[in-house]
Amino acid sequence: MARSGVSGRARWLWGIAAGLAICALVVGGLVFQPWLLFIDVRVDDDIPAAATPTAAVPTPSSATPLEPTSTPEAPQRTEPVDLLAGTFLSHEHETTGTARVILLPDGRRQLALESLATTNGPDVHVWLSAGPVVEGTDGWFTAGGHPFVDLGMIKGNLGDQLYDIPDDVDLDVFRSVDLWCVQFSVSFGAAALS
Repeated sequence: MARSGVSGRARWLWGIAAGLAICALVVGGLVFQPWLLFIDVRVDDDIPAAATPTAAVPTPSSATPLEPTSTPEAPQRTEPVDLLAGTFLSHEHETTGTARVILLPDGRRQLALESLATTNGPDVHVWLSAGPVVEGTDGWFTAGGHPFVDLGMIKGNLGDQLYDIPDDVDLDVFRSVDLWCVQFSVSFGAAALS
C-alpha cells in the first residue's frame, strides 16, 4: 500500500514538472519566436531612381542698370533627388545593403533600404537615430541611448523597401538608420547617413 502511495506522488510530481516544462516552452516560443530565424520575407518596393543633388547657380540677369532686376525662378523638379546615403554594417545579426534618403518632386522624403539582407526577428523596427553608428558589439546598443524616430516595423528582412519620413524630422540631427529589435533592445544593423 505504502509503495503505491510513493509511486502516485512521484507521478503527480512528474506531471506537474512536465506541465511547467510545456508552459515554459510555449512562453519561450512566443517571446523569442525562434522560427523567424528560418523564415525570410522578401520585399520589392519600387524605389525611385534619383539624381545626385547639384547646387543651382542663378544666372546673371541681362537687365541694364536702368531696368529692374529680377531673380529667375528655380525650375520645378521633376525627378527625385538623393539627399543622404549610407551602407549597412552588421551588429547583432549579419546585415548588408544600403540606405538612401530621397527627396521626391512633391517635397516628401522617403527612406529607401536597398538590397537589404538581414536576419528576420521579432519586433524589428526601422529607426532614424541621433546616435552614432559604432562598429562591433559596442554598437549593438548605441541607438537605444539616443533620440530616435520610429518609421515602423520592418517590412521584410530581404530586398528593397521604402519608408515615409515625417515632414518635421530634422535630418541634420537624425543621421543614422538602425534596424532595432524593440523586444530585446538591440540593433541588428545600422548605416551612417552622409
